[in-house]
Amino acid sequence: MIDFTPNPVALAFGSLEIRWYGIGYVAAIIAATWLAFRLARQRGERTEIIVDSLIVMAVAALIGGRAYHVIDQWAYYKDHLAQIVLPPYSGLGIYGGLFTGLLAVIWLVRHYKVNFWRWGDIIAPCILIAQTVGRWGNFMNQELYGPPTNLPWGIAIQCQYRVQQYACPAYGGTTPVDAHFIPLFFYESMLSLIGVFVMIALWRRFTSHHRLLIAGDIGLLYFVWYGIERSVLETFRSGWDWTFFGLAMAQLVGMGAAAVAILAIIVRHWWVRRHPEGATAPDTAATSESGEATADQAASTADQAASTADPAAEASTTSAKARAKPVKKPKGSKVAKAPVQTEPAPESTPAAAPDEPGEAGPAT
Repeated sequence: MIDFTPNPVALAFGSLEIRWYGIGYVAAIIAATWLAFRLARQRGERTEIIVDSLIVMAVAALIGGRAYHVIDQWAYYKDHLAQIVLPPYSGLGIYGGLFTGLLAVIWLVRHYKVNFWRWGDIIAPCILIAQTVGRWGNFMNQELYGPPTNLPWGIAIQCQYRVQQYACPAYGGTTPVDAHFIPLFFYESMLSLIGVFVMIALWRRFTSHHRLLIAGDIGLLYFVWYGIERSVLETFRSGWDWTFFGLAMAQLVGMGAAAVAILAIIVRHWWVRRHPEGATAPDTAATSESGEATADQAASTADQAASTADPAAEASTTSAKARAKPVKKPKGSKVAKAPVQTEPAPESTPAAAPDEPGEAGPAT
């Protein structure tokens, strides 16, 4: 059993608090940015748009995630309206962040005039690695846990952070103070990390080689992966769910998103089979995972360097070649012949000068 119970506040300067949850959010953005740069370079996409785009998406996701959380916890926030917008922010809803983040992505790809489906394949594993890191902020907040358990990895939750169903006796409940709970945050973090490796491997194996998958399938697969993952884990949660006809809204949204994504994959593949000339696929000839694009760029740079060599040295080389090259006689030209000598010329008579450069003088 894990008895460690973290303090949600990392640093405090008077009334100003820096919470681990916020630090986890920043760390998640950094991890997503690192992976986005790596994947974009490997696939030949424009890396210069990543930083500005991630800022826009992070802000959009923050607004949507906060709105979803407030709706989920409206029973509390209706009596504490100021805490909706004032720090410290103690919760975000992933589905709200995904919705507003998707709207931001649609605007960004239109703004930068890049391919939506190719960038979707890049963004999907980046979101999962952000969730992998960010879920540890839930641990620091002592939230996102399941029912009591005797498993060796069960975590302790202090009484003030428990939902009413698992309240301590002092808070009107019956759950023992020393009870341990299923660490749902850890399950989701590990499943998301596995999803990162699965999506990258699928892209390398099938999409980049134009086999089985087309550009955009990995992006859609994210909604299938996380929709099922969250829906299963949500069955362990209780006491704080936004429900619809008795079902957790997170489950409804997750399964609905997974179903729509599967349908979209089927429809897109059907359309590509009917219209193969319009298929969207990566340009692997220029963006090979093995680094061929980088090698081509290096070769091109070397060629440019060779073409812009020292002008003086180039001129010297050209002059030397010109001197070494024999002079050709004009077509049809003839060398004047010396008159026939009837008697040998005296030895003291100087030789006649050559008529043309490079030609020997008349024989004496």
